[in-house]
Amino acid sequence: MNNRNPHQNGSHHDRNTLDHAPNTSAHTIYPARYFPSSPTYFAWNKLTATDLTLLRTHPGFEGQKIFFHLNHPIRFVRLVGLVVDLNVVGGKYILVTLDDGSGTCVDVKTECREEREGAPMGPSNTVVDNLDLRQRVGRFPWLVVGGAVVDIGTVIKVKGTIDSFRGARQIKLERIWVVKDTNEEAKCWAETALWKREVLSQPWVLSREKREAVDEQLELEAREERRRAQKKRVVGAEYERKKAEKIRVKEERRVVKERKLDKGALVGSSVLPDRITDG
Repeated sequence: MNNRNPHQNGSHHDRNTLDHAPNTSAHTIYPARYFPSSPTYFAWNKLTATDLTLLRTHPGFEGQKIFFHLNHPIRFVRLVGLVVDLNVVGGKYILVTLDDGSGTCVDVKTECREEREGAPMGPSNTVVDNLDLRQRVGRFPWLVVGGAVVDIGTVIKVKGTIDSFRGARQIKLERIWVVKDTNEEAKCWAETALWKREVLSQPWVLSREKREAVDEQLELEAREERRRAQKKRVVGAEYERKKAEKIRVKEERRVVKERKLDKGALVGSSVLPDRITDG
């Protein structure tokens, strides 16, 4: 367990905060179709808790969990910090509070796995496969990550999506690791500083040529999708035509068979006498 205080080496974490350029709306937000071309859209963006609070929302993307630094679209984040609190809410939700020394703490949220009768046992008792919740009468709950105990004072690395609760940013946990020692923690912070310096310090620029290439590729994909849809309609129509033809032939055969049976019957056999008498 790593119980080191992240503040004991000074405030070097603060220098990693996203302060290279103002995070304002003055930077061009490209249409969403270009987002996959961004270096941040599919990446685990290495941020601090303070950075997380400074990410902006933008009109038109409400409810999509897409946030922006400058004009970089961000969905996935990675943070490293010290566990300073751990709570289980309503017997279902697990909240881990991280302090990374950036001046802000952040809650990392996950859930206990729902147990269903007859269903096979999951790899853990939470929705994150390598994370288990442990509880015991007389002591606070704790976590186990890949066999390592996570308690107050443990340094962890987390990856997740951005969520919020009552106006406060949270991380919805997807992956979690225990940071083994100070060397590994220092490496994590170096990675964070490098990501900010090389990727996030300047606005994202997508040239006209690249935008045109994206548009051309999207148009090719759209044409291919229309072609597949048209083929599906044609195949469906042909199936329905053959099905209708099969029903028609079957009905014609039934009528022919019925007529043959009628011709083979005795004359008058279909007429019942008005009165039947004995002897």
